[in-house]
Amino acid sequence: MTVLRRILRFLFPLITSLLLMVLIWVVFLKAFPQVGPRVGKTPADIWRYLVTAPGAPTVRAAILDDLRITLGDAAIGFAAGMLMALIVAALFVSFAAVEQTFLPVAMLLRSVPLVALSPVIVLVFGRGVLGVTVLAAIVVFFPALVLIMSGLRDAPTQALDLVAAYGGSRWTGLRMVAAPAALPSIFAAARISVPGALIGALLGEWLGSGTGLGASLIRAIPTFQYSRLWASIVLITLVSVALYALVGVLENLVLARFAPQAGS
Repeated sequence: MTVLRRILRFLFPLITSLLLMVLIWVVFLKAFPQVGPRVGKTPADIWRYLVTAPGAPTVRAAILDDLRITLGDAAIGFAAGMLMALIVAALFVSFAAVEQTFLPVAMLLRSVPLVALSPVIVLVFGRGVLGVTVLAAIVVFFPALVLIMSGLRDAPTQALDLVAAYGGSRWTGLRMVAAPAALPSIFAAARISVPGALIGALLGEWLGSGTGLGASLIRAIPTFQYSRLWASIVLITLVSVALYALVGVLENLVLARFAPQAGS
C-alpha cells in the first residue's frame, strides 16, 4: 500500500466524522426549538460572527489570541506527558519490581477525577503556565503510558534473545528492538493525547491561570456571549481534529518508512 493511500484511508473517516458532527449540530437545533436562536447558534451564525459581520475581525483576533495561549499550554503539557510516559513505560517494562510497586499507584491516581486534583495542583504549582501544563501533562500521561507499555511488550522475543546472545544489555534490546516495534503504539498514544492535552489545558486555564480559551469560555456564559461561546468551541474542535489528523499523517509517513507492514 502506497503512503498516499494509507494517508487517504486515515483521513477519509476523519473528514466524514467531522461532516457528521456538523449535521448532528444542525439536526439537534432543529429537533429542540426550545433552545432558541439566542442560545443555540447554527454553523451559518458562527460563520457570520467570525467572518462576515462588521466586527468579525476584532472578535476573531481576540479568540485567536486566546487560542494561541491555549495551544502553547497544551503543547508543553503534551510534550511533557509523552516524554514522561515513554520514560516510565521503559522502566516498567524493563524492571518488573518497579512496575509492581508503582503501577498500582499510577492507576489509583488515574481514578481520581482531574477536577478534584486541580485545586491541589494549583496550590502546589501555582496559577501560571506551570500549573496549567501540569494538568495537561497528567491528562496525556496515563493513557499514553498504557499504550506505550503494551507496544513495548509486543516486541519480538526472538529479536530480543538475539540481542542478549550477542552481549547486548537490556537497554540495547529496548532501544534496538522494543522501541521500533512500539512505534505504532507510540503514535496511537500521541493521537489520543493531542485532544487530551487541549482538554487539560482548557481545564487548567478555567480553574487556574484565568487566561486562554478555557477562561474565555467560562466568562462567556454568565455574560450571555453565546456567539463567542459557540465560536470558541467550534475553533477548538477544528484545531483538535486538525492536530489529530497531523499526527496521523506523520504516523503514516514514519511507519511507511520504518514499519511498512503496520497498518497495511
